[in-house]
Amino acid sequence: MKGAERNGRLVMIVGPSGAGKDSLIDYARERLSDDQVHFVRRTVTRPPSPGEDHNPMTADDFKVAALHGAFALHWGAHGLYYGLPVTIDDLLRDNKVVVANGSRLILPAANSRYPRLQIVSVRADPKVLAARLKARGRETSKAQEARLARSAPAAVDIEGTFVIENSGDLSVAGNRLIDLLVSRSGETIRSQTPLR
Repeated sequence: MKGAERNGRLVMIVGPSGAGKDSLIDYARERLSDDQVHFVRRTVTRPPSPGEDHNPMTADDFKVAALHGAFALHWGAHGLYYGLPVTIDDLLRDNKVVVANGSRLILPAANSRYPRLQIVSVRADPKVLAARLKARGRETSKAQEARLARSAPAAVDIEGTFVIENSGDLSVAGNRLIDLLVSRSGETIRSQTPLR
């Protein structure tokens, strides 16, 4: 749906499991007002869990919702379905900065639908990723190993991707994200490091 944006800006936060995407989003949300930036909750076919703010939905209900156009973007990964609400389009028409926890899998479709898409790639040291996955305890050790095996950067190369290293203190990475979100267009501090 090109043309939905006007002057709005969709900022898609992507990165491997354990990189701290939800933590960064929470950090920014706590420090920015709703009139500055709007943070959308994604729908996931998983029960509520600590550290992840999402709308839980069964797989069957998700499929019905997708068929009825409830999602602007949706995808499957790790045996689950994920969706971003179609209300994103209204927010962008109202010239809002909209932040969403996305996936590298959906970037080509997102880039096509939203020409002003801004991608933030969150990265962390592999040892940090492993420790975080273990600490959150959502999955078995085998499932954690599978996620880590898939955490190698995906073969997506979109110009203008902004890279945030999140292996250390959350405030350092969090403040970089806030700076990007409150910048007028993102252009002033946008990294030209491609997502690989």
